[in-house]
Amino acid sequence: MAKTAQDILNWISNDKIQVVDLKFIDMPGIWQHLTLYQDQIDADSFTSGVAFDGSSIRGWKAINESDMAMVPDPNTAWIDPFMEEPTLSMICSIQEPRTGQPYDRCPRSIAQKALDYLSSSGIGDTAFFGPEAEFFVFENVQFDQTENSSYYYVDTTEGRWNSGREEEGGNLGYKPRYKEGYFPVSPTDTLQDIRTEMLLTMAKCGVPIEKHHHEVATGGQCELGIKFAPIIQAADFLMTYKYCVKNVAKAHGKSATFMPKPLFNDNGSGMHTHQSIWKDGNPLFWGDGYANLSQMALHYIGGLLKHAPALLALTNPTTNSYKRLVPGFEAPVNLAYSQGNRSASIRIPLSGPNPKAKRMEFRCPDATCNPYLAFAAMLCAGVDGIKNQIDPGSSLDVDIYDLSPEELAKIPSTPGSLLDALEALKEDHSFLTDAGVFTADFIENWIEYKLDNEVNPMRLRPHPYEVSLYYDC
Repeated sequence: MAKTAQDILNWISNDKIQVVDLKFIDMPGIWQHLTLYQDQIDADSFTSGVAFDGSSIRGWKAINESDMAMVPDPNTAWIDPFMEEPTLSMICSIQEPRTGQPYDRCPRSIAQKALDYLSSSGIGDTAFFGPEAEFFVFENVQFDQTENSSYYYVDTTEGRWNSGREEEGGNLGYKPRYKEGYFPVSPTDTLQDIRTEMLLTMAKCGVPIEKHHHEVATGGQCELGIKFAPIIQAADFLMTYKYCVKNVAKAHGKSATFMPKPLFNDNGSGMHTHQSIWKDGNPLFWGDGYANLSQMALHYIGGLLKHAPALLALTNPTTNSYKRLVPGFEAPVNLAYSQGNRSASIRIPLSGPNPKAKRMEFRCPDATCNPYLAFAAMLCAGVDGIKNQIDPGSSLDVDIYDLSPEELAKIPSTPGSLLDALEALKEDHSFLTDAGVFTADFIENWIEYKLDNEVNPMRLRPHPYEVSLYYDC
C-alpha cells in the first residue's frame, strides 16, 4: 500500500523516532545521506524538499549555483537496521529550489522521465526491471597508488589460491575451484549464513526477496535474488541491496565489492537485467515469435542491440567493467540474442507458458552502474527499437566456441574499453535526448566526467604488469 507524507509523520510521532536519514544518489551511482532531527521533517518536506549544498556532489552544481533540495519519497521509508538509534530512512529525488522542477542531473528524476516517455508514447505504462547483481566477499582488501608504486591485494580463506597456505589451526581445504563455485554446499560454501542474513535484512528494508547462492568464481563470489519491480522501485531496491550487502559483510569483519573484475583469471561480477513492458496490467512481450516473444519484444531487443555500444557507457561505466567483458568467462561479449546462449548479450529466459513471465535479459550491465541512469537508458533504447521497428536480426543459437574465426567475425561485439563506449555515446545519444529523458548537457557532462576522472587518470599511470613485461627492455 502506498504511503503518504502524513503516514510518515504519524510513524515518526507514534514510534517516537528522533532521527530521519535522507539518502540520494550522486551521478556516478553512490548513495549520499543527510541525517536530520525529527522536527526538521514536516509536510512541506515532501513537496518543497530539504535544502542542501549540492556543489560538493560529484558531477553536479558549481559553487555559485549550489542550493538544491532533496525530496523524500514516503514509499521508500524503512528503519535502518545498521543504526544504533532507531533511524527512519527515505530515498530522495533532487529538485531545483528556485523553480520546484526536477534537477536535470538527478538520476532518479531521469528514471521518472523515462517512465513518462514510455507512457506518452502509448506503447506501455509500466516497465519492469529485474537486476541480478553479483559481488565478492573478501576478508582483506589493500590498495595504494603513489608516484613510484602501485598495488592491490584482496584475500579470503575461500580463495583457491590459498589451498597451500598454512593457517592457524591448519588449512581445512574445501576451496572452490576456479570457475567451479556455482552452488557447492558447506563446507566449500563458507558464506551461507552471511548471505541469509543479507537477504533477510533486505526484506526488513522492504526489498522483495527470492533466493541466494554462491556464484561461479572462487574467492567468495555471491548473488542474492530479488523480485522484479517497476523501473524506479527496481533501482531503489538495488541501492538498498548494495547497502545491506556491504554493511552485513562489514558487521562480520568482511568486505563486499560489486567491482566487476577484482580477480584475474576467473569469472567477473555482472548484473544481468531482466526487462519487460506492460500496459493496463497486461504483459506485452509474450507472442508467437522466436522463443514466444511478441514482435514488440523483438523490436525492443533490436533497439538494445543497435544502441548497445553507446548504452554500455552508462550500463558498464568503469574502466574495470571491460576487464569482465572478455571472451572465455561466460561474459556476454556478443551483440546478439538467444534463448539459451549465455555468451550472447541478450538472453530469453525459459519462462514457461505464463505470458506474465515472458521477458528478455540484457546480460552486459554490471553493478558499478548508476541503476536509475542504466535502466532509463535501456528503456529508451528499447522504446526506440519499438517506435522504429528495428530488426534484431537472426538469433545466435549455436555454441559460440564452435564457430570459426570467420563466422565469429560476423558477430558484433561489445566495446573493448570505457573510452570506446564513451566515443559511441558521443556519436549515438539522440535516442536518449530526443525524448527529453536525458539532456544534451547531461550527456556532455557524463562523458567529460568519465574522461577526466577515470579514463585519463588510468592512461597516465604505469600498470604493475607493465613492469613485469618491460622492465628489462
